[in-house]
Amino acid sequence: MTTQQTGGGPAPTTLPPTGAHEAPTGLLPAATVDAYLRRIGADRPDRADAHALSDLHVRHLRGVPFENLSIHLGEPVVLDERALVDKVVERRRGGFCYEVNTAFAALLRSLGFQVSLLQGRVFDPAGRPGIPYDHMALLVLTEDGRRWLADVGFGEHSHHPLVYDERGEQKDPAGTFLVRETAEGDLDVLYEGKPQYRLETRPRELADFAAGAWYHQTSPASHFTGSLVCSRLTEDGRVTLSGTKLITRSDGRRTERELDGEQEVRTAYRDLFGIVLDALPVVRNPSVKNLTP
Repeated sequence: MTTQQTGGGPAPTTLPPTGAHEAPTGLLPAATVDAYLRRIGADRPDRADAHALSDLHVRHLRGVPFENLSIHLGEPVVLDERALVDKVVERRRGGFCYEVNTAFAALLRSLGFQVSLLQGRVFDPAGRPGIPYDHMALLVLTEDGRRWLADVGFGEHSHHPLVYDERGEQKDPAGTFLVRETAEGDLDVLYEGKPQYRLETRPRELADFAAGAWYHQTSPASHFTGSLVCSRLTEDGRVTLSGTKLITRSDGRRTERELDGEQEVRTAYRDLFGIVLDALPVVRNPSVKNLTP
């Protein structure tokens, strides 16, 4: 198993007030949990501790791709927990933040973790935050009372959960992260000194994210409607298929090449991401620049 590589952080946090975390209702059936764990190549943990959370987090990033193919396949993204778990486990697909973080939250709750959904606004290259409910991240409470920021739905981000209450730099295989409080009481998450997204600390319900999910499926202003991306973490880097461009990073080296024809694209989806497609996705709004995590 892998171990958390962030800094030591503060002393364990006491349990949050009643209502700060969602009650453990609607847990997944044991057979679904087992199938989910097989999907990401993980053993069922004995305890809901930080070590188990870190291992599940990195295995999820390696096994379940960050992808927006449904938008370009005409498949509506429905914010229903069981449907999203089925998409990841049975259909062997991935998704963007609302999808994969919802599914991961369901798995964690079923394994004994307490999980809240947090809404975030992603900063654009000019440093401006996006729309409310632009992003979903997870606040996870482990059995020792410590709080962690987990996020398997941001494309390229930390490999391991971040210590939610740590305000110093946190080292991760991906680089250096910082969780910083804002004057308004929100939290900015920075990567290598650059703000990535701003989180509200108030827990939210899944239905609260419906407007953000609709926006990213329909708006010409959303980069998701103008791009095709399928990306996952690997043992030594990352592999990304952006349209017909295959981008591979391995041991710090980056290579790119254009795939030749539909069959090679289908093969890449199948062999690199485990996704078998009846039809290839077609970008809805090609005027927007592609994503290349």
